[in-house]
Amino acid sequence: MPEHRDRKRLRETFGSIAELYDRARPSYPAVVFDDLAELASLEPGSRVLEIGPGTGKATVELARRGYAVTGIELSADLGELARRNVPEAEIVVGDFETWEPEEADFDAIVVFNAFHWVAPDVRYAKPARLLRPGGALLVVGAPHVLPEGGDPFFAEVQKDYDAVVPHPDNRAPGPPDEIEGWGEDWLASGFFEGVEERRHLQAIEYTADELIAVLGTFSDNLALPEEQREELFRRIHARIEARPGGTVTKHHLLVLTVGYRPR
Repeated sequence: MPEHRDRKRLRETFGSIAELYDRARPSYPAVVFDDLAELASLEPGSRVLEIGPGTGKATVELARRGYAVTGIELSADLGELARRNVPEAEIVVGDFETWEPEEADFDAIVVFNAFHWVAPDVRYAKPARLLRPGGALLVVGAPHVLPEGGDPFFAEVQKDYDAVVPHPDNRAPGPPDEIEGWGEDWLASGFFEGVEERRHLQAIEYTADELIAVLGTFSDNLALPEEQREELFRRIHARIEARPGGTVTKHHLLVLTVGYRPR
């Protein structure tokens, strides 16, 4: 029950920083959308449901490719920005766990960095019910990783986390091969078949201001007391500014998992 309460509480924090989220969060590379199109056999006019579009970071590209996109977004503030950013998409404000579309039978359901916010008891069952037979559920995650030869900053900065936010779980990001996929869970659910996974490494360079802005959109940081959060960010900002060039390179492992509703 505590984990359930934390999930419900934390997923509602993003609306409080909607403009920052829209400005700071990165977009997704084209290769991810190429994979989506191939794996789900998407073409212009395909009906796509996006769970948790936020401000439309992925929705923009989905709509640009000609798909008929419906987004279900929990936050009214994020949803309003998504409507502004992607006027050709239908953005509905509501909770996916209780929302019902006027017409189901979607060709694909896509989720970018939000699948873990969906309650486990509906995480597989509801998408399967809303898809047409043979339709695809496609989930993209982007965990922070530290590949061999990656920027040592993210190991060094743990000193600041230990000083300001001490916790047994504080640790540098692990290598990409430590990231576990969703595949076994999908198959165990019994709702999907043909489950497979694709992975791509993405590197993004940030200035001190840019990284602090991104960190300010993470739910665990938003949950910190303001004074503690500001001290942590002050230390991180100073550490980046002191580096030659004043930038850091952050790596994300883009993990795309797909499964198909049986025909």
